[in-house]
Amino acid sequence: MAKAIRFYRSGGPEVMRWEPVEVGEPGPGEVRVRHHAVGLNFADTYFRSGLYPAQLPAGLGVEAAGVIEAVGPGVAGFVAGDRVTYTGSPLGAYSTCRVMPVASLIRLPGAIAFETAAAMTMRGLTSAYLLRRIAALAPGDTVLLHAAAGGVGLIFTQWASLLGIEVIGTVSTEEKAEVARAHGCAHTIVYPREDVAARVRELTGGAGVPVVYDSIGATTFQQSLRSVRRRGLLVCFGSASGPVPPIDAMQLAIHGSVFVTRPALADYIADENERAELAGELFEHVAAGRIKVQINQRYPLEQAVQAHRDLEAGRSIGSSVFTVD
Repeated sequence: MAKAIRFYRSGGPEVMRWEPVEVGEPGPGEVRVRHHAVGLNFADTYFRSGLYPAQLPAGLGVEAAGVIEAVGPGVAGFVAGDRVTYTGSPLGAYSTCRVMPVASLIRLPGAIAFETAAAMTMRGLTSAYLLRRIAALAPGDTVLLHAAAGGVGLIFTQWASLLGIEVIGTVSTEEKAEVARAHGCAHTIVYPREDVAARVRELTGGAGVPVVYDSIGATTFQQSLRSVRRRGLLVCFGSASGPVPPIDAMQLAIHGSVFVTRPALADYIADENERAELAGELFEHVAAGRIKVQINQRYPLEQAVQAHRDLEAGRSIGSSVFTVD
């Protein structure tokens, strides 16, 4: 008998339940995966709270790493015993074992530990598409990244440094600023005490940055808009403080003919070949030690309620994972 976190109504962390679940045999195109580590992502709170729709009752979580126990009919390319990781639908990663579509799986190299994979598959692939697909950045460019000491932030800044891109990162505390700088952030802005846009303009000689990467949403949108240079791009890839407000197109013109996009990771890894290419580049950097994945919070899976409370309170630095016995 497997165990999993499930929720029967939307709401705060308290709606999650740790309970036994039946896990059957995989059907056509499916595999059964025994998890060794499970990722904890801010997006998980969106499903739990109802910001992202989920058909209830539901499992939770979209990222984990483990070993294939069994394969269903018609599965090609994977066999029992393979090490794998994944990120994406369907919900249900907060579990000790699950049956899922083989199409979601990514082969995990032996050089990368399960905990590392669970801590960075979503964050790493997010960093990959933000840096390698969203905009044509060149060495010497400077970008603004919100939440620079978060799980995505610490991977993004290291990868940006490898590409010769300078990162201005926003953080909530001086402690987080030190962590961000240690991972390659060229400049940090402690946003509770500084005007982000004014500081960005100061650091860029008044021009602003060609790209702003904003995973915070509602509370940072205006500062982000004011930080983009003429004909630059604002990438709203998360909603930690709530969704961005409705956009008045005239404001984009007023701020310098700015472009805005709201991308989703799923659309950048839907193609099997592109997913393999981005994952391969990520895994190569991590295996070689060029990108280090910092896991600062570990929780037993049954402590998901506390983990979500810590995450939403901003007490997390770097990546968090659930351990699975």
